[in-house]
Amino acid sequence: MNRPLSPNSWQYRELNAKTPGLSHLSDALISLVEAGEPVVAGSADLQYSNGLNKFAEHYPDRYIQFGISEQNMVTAAAGLATTGLKPYVATFASFLGLLCCEQIRMDVAYCAQPVRLIGHHTGISLGFYGTSHHATEDIATMRAIADLTVVSPADGPQLAAAIKASADYPEPIYFRIGRGREPDVYPLDTPFTFGKAIEHMVGEEITIIACGMTVHPALAAARTLNAQGHSVGVIDMPTIKPLDRAAILAAAGRSKVLMSVEEHNVLGGLGSAIAEVLTDEGAGVRLVRHGIHDEYSLIAPPTHLYAHYRLDAAGIAEVARGAMGMRKAA
Repeated sequence: MNRPLSPNSWQYRELNAKTPGLSHLSDALISLVEAGEPVVAGSADLQYSNGLNKFAEHYPDRYIQFGISEQNMVTAAAGLATTGLKPYVATFASFLGLLCCEQIRMDVAYCAQPVRLIGHHTGISLGFYGTSHHATEDIATMRAIADLTVVSPADGPQLAAAIKASADYPEPIYFRIGRGREPDVYPLDTPFTFGKAIEHMVGEEITIIACGMTVHPALAAARTLNAQGHSVGVIDMPTIKPLDRAAILAAAGRSKVLMSVEEHNVLGGLGSAIAEVLTDEGAGVRLVRHGIHDEYSLIAPPTHLYAHYRLDAAGIAEVARGAMGMRKAA
């Protein structure tokens, strides 16, 4: 039985007001239900943190409050999928991508159940909650699971487009999303195709390949560098698995340096996936992997952490300058 919601709580009102990007999740699911899709949703006591409270208010019979039992939620979602329903379940990415790895592997992916797993507050976006709640290993974990698609939307509109596109997608999906405060990169109703990168700028000196919350600061960094006379390209790689190999090889063919940017450990994440493509194809281009360098993240406000790890616009521009400098020196 679902626990009663508390829409009058000042804390919840404040939370929803500060995370407008998360409203896109419920809005997209509501639109799928209105289109006749057998969508059900669930969360592990975090419906206000991920925005599913709106879906629960619209369709209480289609929402399941699992409480703090994330592994049970994933297994139950797999069971719901066997009945023809389309389950979308959400919790913190640190719990979903790590704590629930066994259930995702065996109950969802191995059994080929089209469950949509939504890990929110990825990377270091939970700030003061600390290392136990920071998700800097989930890309590595999830992309190593066979038959599991891994998607990292840049903003709310792209999340909504990906959710809508997932309605008839045959494989299970792990969505890696932020905390709802990411600036918009895309307008509403921008088309989304799984496995396709989005090229924003073309650069001869360096191409920055980013995913998730790093796309917006990567674009800002590129605009600054281009205004200073550099030639910097930017590619948004929202689907980390399957990766758009053609986009990576095209960038490798025209740029002197490639640079991955991710809110994740540089081991096993987007940068490693790009390196695998370059190695497989024998592409002779330097790759600089930028992210968190194999350490447990610090505890601080998210904005301070982004600056510390040089994942804001100024930091990305600084790393890109260094990468271009290394190439010139070589």
